[in-house]
Amino acid sequence: MKPSLDQLDRSSVADVLRAAPMVPVITIENIEDAVPLAIALRDGGLPVLEVTLRTPAGAEAIRLIKQEVENVVVGAGTVINKQTLDLACNAGSEFIVTPGTTDGLLEAAIKSGVPLLPGVSSVSDIMRCLDHGFNRLKFFPAEAAGGVKALKAFSGPFSDLQFCPTGGIGLNNMLDYLSLPSVLSVGGSWVTPAQAVHEGNWQVLRDLAQEASDKAKSRS
Repeated sequence: MKPSLDQLDRSSVADVLRAAPMVPVITIENIEDAVPLAIALRDGGLPVLEVTLRTPAGAEAIRLIKQEVENVVVGAGTVINKQTLDLACNAGSEFIVTPGTTDGLLEAAIKSGVPLLPGVSSVSDIMRCLDHGFNRLKFFPAEAAGGVKALKAFSGPFSDLQFCPTGGIGLNNMLDYLSLPSVLSVGGSWVTPAQAVHEGNWQVLRDLAQEASDKAKSRS
């Protein structure tokens, strides 16, 4: 059963992902867009938000959303080293998402105490994460790395793993992933098109979020 945000164990990345089967991947260019975008996504049924650190506004966007938007869980994406990990933690990120893995980054994340979703694209990546105690993983870039077929293959030797696939996923194929027992949620940026954000078209963004939320809920 999907936990409500009030009941959510925010120290568990698995609980965070179960709270919303679709996690928007957000890139903020202008800091004034952060709060209305987060509200639009939340009101459309997507309360778990991954704000990437691809732009200078990313960390401040996380701070503002944490301060001003109720009933959301906000984490940092595109964390690639200890420096960006520290930036994310200092901004108040409630979870951390990485596109890949290194021993140094995994060890630093463990020391930080912030829930981590490390990125993997291969069996070797998975084994590295398991060596450090992580069994909830981001599969990235999902479509380019083999998609649903790869996740099914991973379930053979790694039956206790669960994933959040991201990369090349949209409304047309999200249920293909969500139908797999090993998939907790999917991530994607299609619900936050740059033009709509630039124009401040929050109703369009809310509608896209609602469409994705409704689609995710329709999985059997």
